[in-house]
Amino acid sequence: NYNGNLLYKDFGHPEHTFNCFGYVQFKYGLTFTGALIQISSDFNLKLASSNGIMRSKIPTLYGKQDVDKKVTIIKIKSRNWNLDDAKFWKPYGISKKILRIFAVKPITYYWINENRFKVKTPTYAFRFNNKYKIYAPYEKETKWFSNTSKKDIQGLKQLPEEGNDIYITSSLKDVMCLNAMGFPAIAFQSEMQMPSGSQMRMLQTRFKRIIVFYDNDFESLDNPGQTMAKKIADKFELTNICIPHDWNCKDISDAIVVHGLNKTKLWLKNIDENVKVKYIQNQQQ
Repeated sequence: NYNGNLLYKDFGHPEHTFNCFGYVQFKYGLTFTGALIQISSDFNLKLASSNGIMRSKIPTLYGKQDVDKKVTIIKIKSRNWNLDDAKFWKPYGISKKILRIFAVKPITYYWINENRFKVKTPTYAFRFNNKYKIYAPYEKETKWFSNTSKKDIQGLKQLPEEGNDIYITSSLKDVMCLNAMGFPAIAFQSEMQMPSGSQMRMLQTRFKRIIVFYDNDFESLDNPGQTMAKKIADKFELTNICIPHDWNCKDISDAIVVHGLNKTKLWLKNIDENVKVKYIQNQQQ
């Protein structure tokens, strides 16, 4: 909901932000008029004639609409943990205890504004105060739903009051993976989100060093995770690290699955020591 309109936004490609008409234009390579003709045809609105759009009716289709600005309400029905849950989370080194600490629950149903949806595969609710992020890892089209905002920082409540290092990573799953290895971490709601100055100041008052640890999507030409990580690191003068290319893993959770918890923890400790030396040298300069 933006300035009274509903927008489609692809967080992996910030330039992909469209209203419904712009989306149809982009998807089908059409002009604005062509998009209106396409919509009229698909929905049998009969707004187009053989000569093109009937302009007298365009305001009915395109006129400003009142948009419901109420916060989306998500409710859940949780269930007991079972072997399917262990099968999914255990390879990442994430225990039931960690899941409970981070307010993760397995669910059977969820409601979005009173509309009920039954889960088809193991699905989880991540709770942030009175908000939820629904995570269905085995689904492709309906993998994520949430009513969170940029102000909801994943893992913030579970942080120690203060410490030496904190990692900014890509997701709550990665936060829990780092927690399993003894490293405090948080994640913003999207990798493409630029942290606010107040958010960074809050972290800087509690921790001596902040390390950005985003996905290394080596299969992507533009590698959006590392592109954004470098922007954040440059803006706030932070350290940026990522999984090495020769590990063939894009993030910390993949690394644990492929290389094991102990090897991944040892690698992170070693790189952490190297980063710490460079950090101290920079501070002295």
